Amino acid sequence: MLHRVSLAAVLALALLGGSCGSPKAVKAAVKAEKDRRVAPEFTLKDSQGRPVNLSDFKGKVVLLNFWATWCGPCKIEIPWFIDFEKRYKDKGFAVVGISMDEDGWEAVKPYLEEKKINYRVMIGSDALADLYGGVQSLPTSFMVDQQGRIASVHVGLVSKSTYENEIVHLLEGGSSRLGLPAVPAVLAGADGRP
Repeated sequence: MLHRVSLAAVLALALLGGSCGSPKAVKAAVKAEKDRRVAPEFTLKDSQGRPVNLSDFKGKVVLLNFWATWCGPCKIEIPWFIDFEKRYKDKGFAVVGISMDEDGWEAVKPYLEEKKINYRVMIGSDALADLYGGVQSLPTSFMVDQQGRIASVHVGLVSKSTYENEIVHLLEGGSSRLGLPAVPAVLAGADGRP
C-alpha cells in the first residue's frame, strides 16, 4: 500500500511540475554553436574515490545531471540515463551524475548499488551548482557537446525522447537548433514509448 502511495506521489509530482525545488520547468532545444558557453571545469571524487574532471570527457557528448536520491523526477530519469549509457557509451557519449544529497556518500552509495547505476557519479556542492548558474531545482541537466560547451539545459523532468533526440543530434555533429532529427523507432524504448 505504501509503495502504491509513494508511486502515486512521484507521478503526481512529475505531472504538476516535474522538479524538486522551484516550480518552473524549462525545456530547451540544442543551442546554435555560437551561443554555447564552455561548461565550468570541476574535479570531484567518484564513489571509488577516484578523481573525475569534466575535461576527462572532452571529445564526448556528456549528459551532466544534477540530482538527489530523494527527488521523485530524478528517480524517473535515472533508468533512462542507465539505458543511454549502455547504448551510446561506445559511440562517444557519457552520463555524469552529480548528487546533491546532503548526506553525501552515506545516502548515495546504497542507492547506486540498488539501482545498478552504470555511469560515473560524484557528490556536488553549492559552489559547483553556482558555477553552473545556480542549480535551483532537481533534476537539472546540461547537455555538453564534444568541445566541452553547454548545448542545452533542462530544469525539471523532460521526456526521454527529448534527451535522446539531443544525444543523437550531437553525436551526429549537429550544430543548430533547427530540425533536430527524430529518433528512429529502433532507438525508442524497448516498449516503443519515449
